[in-house]
Amino acid sequence: MNTLDSLRHRIEPLRSRIINHPIYSNIRSLEDVRVFMEQHVYAVWDFMSLLKTLQNTLTCTSVPWFPVGTGDTRQFINEIVLGEECDVDEHGTRMSHFELYLQAMEQCGADTHSIRTFCAVLQQTQDMEKAFEEAHTPPAARQFVRNTFSDISSGKAHVQASVFTFGREDLIPSMFISMVNDLHVSFPERIQAFKYYLERHIEVDGDHHSHLALAMCANLFDGDAVRIAEAEEAAVRALEHRILLWDSVHEALRPTQGE
Repeated sequence: MNTLDSLRHRIEPLRSRIINHPIYSNIRSLEDVRVFMEQHVYAVWDFMSLLKTLQNTLTCTSVPWFPVGTGDTRQFINEIVLGEECDVDEHGTRMSHFELYLQAMEQCGADTHSIRTFCAVLQQTQDMEKAFEEAHTPPAARQFVRNTFSDISSGKAHVQASVFTFGREDLIPSMFISMVNDLHVSFPERIQAFKYYLERHIEVDGDHHSHLALAMCANLFDGDAVRIAEAEEAAVRALEHRILLWDSVHEALRPTQGE
């Protein structure tokens, strides 16, 4: 069993828990979608900081310019950034996937005040804890973001790449996409933007990107036992925090369903 197969074997039980989480079958209404989006948006936001950290580390983003890393890795990271940071909405307007998600939230009636307050306070003060407090960020979303930024601040590209590849990609199962499509039939004018966001994400995170992400990890691990162990533990933590986030959203769904 090679390094990547061993890592995937270690995290498979956690991935299975996420993919088979009861949250998906319990999102049954427009209000449920709103509850989901109001917490999930924090994961959509911090993904970009993880991605930009990899871009800063694995490509040259300073002047004077010098080639950094391999051409394949540079191409992969820049391609992902291009797709995430300046994609198009349904009308052809350029925007990031985060902005597209906010647009989808507004269309379905989800509250964007918390995440907008968080971003505004953080941009102004650079104090994440203050931003959490002023935005009244839900506890599980706070822990999720804290964990992501812990990996970012580690300065270890192999850890960041592992979280990006194994902890953040392709974790929304087909049953969730199917559920959104079903709701779209009932609420076409409220769910269309969210449906479009999910479809774009699937398109961007296709098989091509998955293969490149695995190659990036293999290159950064470089057979080093310490790096491999650190990468594995980081992937496990990322998945555990995703489960905690899903648990929190699932619990928040219950009042909307009269349970």
